[in-house]
Amino acid sequence: MTTKVKSSLSKTEAKNNKIYVFDYDVNNLIEKEARSIDECVDLKNTPSVTWINVDRVPPVGFLDKLTLGFDLHPVVIDDIFNLNQRPKVEILDDYVYLVFKMLETNGPKNKIESEQVSLVVGEKFVITFQQGIEGDTFAKVREKIRNPKSRLRSQGTDYLGYALIDSAVDGYFDILDSFSDRLEKLEEQLINEPSPRTLKEIYALKREMLHLRKAVWPLREAITIMERGESQLIKKTTRIYLRDVYDHLIQIIDTIETYREMLSGMVDIYLSSINNKMNSVMKVLTVITTIFMPLSFIAGIYGMNFKHMPELEHVWGYPFVLGVMATVALIMLLYFQRKKWL
Repeated sequence: MTTKVKSSLSKTEAKNNKIYVFDYDVNNLIEKEARSIDECVDLKNTPSVTWINVDRVPPVGFLDKLTLGFDLHPVVIDDIFNLNQRPKVEILDDYVYLVFKMLETNGPKNKIESEQVSLVVGEKFVITFQQGIEGDTFAKVREKIRNPKSRLRSQGTDYLGYALIDSAVDGYFDILDSFSDRLEKLEEQLINEPSPRTLKEIYALKREMLHLRKAVWPLREAITIMERGESQLIKKTTRIYLRDVYDHLIQIIDTIETYREMLSGMVDIYLSSINNKMNSVMKVLTVITTIFMPLSFIAGIYGMNFKHMPELEHVWGYPFVLGVMATVALIMLLYFQRKKWL
């Protein structure tokens, strides 16, 4: 059986694409960039699955038309506009609304960039809203949709929603992998040459780890509500996949807590290393001071310049005093070495 594919988008979507649409079933796929919201609304009641992705949060007028076309609640529209939402889920009669964070590492320092994603899962449609940040974990989902043999092509909107969530969670694992590499480098720096810059990097990693933790913990609660909820939009077969996502989130949380403990331990190691270095310096200074104390005492005695000091006019007086001072210093060095203070 042949598969009909109509596509006006390249496999790698351009940055300036505002809205793109996937409308598919087992045999057919329509992939296009939508020019107006009316094109999206027309696909609402088709028997196929429709995925509408908005790259950037659109103007109010656009969302007003979207609200009328897809019966979105005004509270949901307000949440879409609020880009600082905590991950959460709302289960309504006609659709399920989920907010979560998509995380990407960019730049030579692998700095984490966060993008809020709003996901609306209806009976025949899925709508996603992104912030337009460069980098996208949804690319894997698009490739699966383009493959006529993939499971996505034969499943409903609830499975598509799961696939989108799962792709974001897989991105969390990539973040943790980059964290692991950075932790190894920090450990080498702590062992070989700790510096104030190392401490700054440790605290920067702790902040990023906290940012990741804030994205994962609430999402775990939201997935639990979706998996155990009574919405008819989420089939029993899909709930098993959501349970798998939940298990992945638990694994990620455990890894995050482990890394946080490691970072706290690194701070302690850094402070201990600095204290050890300081103690070594103070030890050397103390030894030097201790050696020079009797020498200063001898030099002080012969620096009093009394007229009738017997050694002052002795021919070998000066070499004799220097020899005594050298002998005292040598005896003290040998004593320190014997006590293993050096």
